[in-house]
Amino acid sequence: MAAKKRRATIEERVRVHGEVDFATLSKEFGVSEMTIRRDIEVLESSGLVRRVVGGAIAVIGKSSEPPFEARAADAAEGKMHIAEAVVTLLQPHETVILDSGSTVLAVAKAIKGKQLGLTVVTPSLLVALELADEPDTTILLTGGLLRPGELSLIGLDAEDTFTQYNCDVYVMGVAGVDAARGVTEYHRGEGSVKKAAMRAADRVILVVDEVKLGRVQLMNVAPLDAIHTLVTDGAYDNPTVVAAREIGVDVLSVSTAPITNLGIE
Repeated sequence: MAAKKRRATIEERVRVHGEVDFATLSKEFGVSEMTIRRDIEVLESSGLVRRVVGGAIAVIGKSSEPPFEARAADAAEGKMHIAEAVVTLLQPHETVILDSGSTVLAVAKAIKGKQLGLTVVTPSLLVALELADEPDTTILLTGGLLRPGELSLIGLDAEDTFTQYNCDVYVMGVAGVDAARGVTEYHRGEGSVKKAAMRAADRVILVVDEVKLGRVQLMNVAPLDAIHTLVTDGAYDNPTVVAAREIGVDVLSVSTAPITNLGIE
């Protein structure tokens, strides 16, 4: 793994778990502890982590969003399984809103080659580029202000786009989902676009990798009962997953079963 990607993954690990230790990272990445120490020094110089004896701890809060590259690298296999499961929920020729974010980008990649003939509305340049050459697929890109790094579109122009369309389904990415606080997001502009997209769709599929379950971020987007289907690689008995089922959210868990054997409860 290249140093840049390794450091991005370490940063995300610290943010999710609150702390990391040199020995575990050294074994995981197959590099020396000295190399890991240098990685931590680089992250500390950027104000992203703080070194402690034997490792590092997080110094970022609810509004601090990790780089896209870090989020894409973290739990990549789980996101792939989530994406394949989501595709089984889409019907041919539907109008689908595909959100920005690394998990929904994985959904876009999983759609390729499935010959679904979708109309896709998206605020994500990365999603649009991923599906640009997919046969019989129409891409509608929202307007708005471009966020560097994320390559997503935000602002009133992006939000207004969704008032023009009536969509079948919204595949929504999220920074956190909690039983009490519901769906939350790091960035206020992103959160406002998500709210507008929800209003434009008949049903909402929330895609959540395990580390985001039980997490609460800065901006409230929606209560948990506003979600129709939750697709996650989190454990079936995770408290947030259990709470979702109890209030009537359909849950599709890819944590223990092959995708071909999954069912919605």
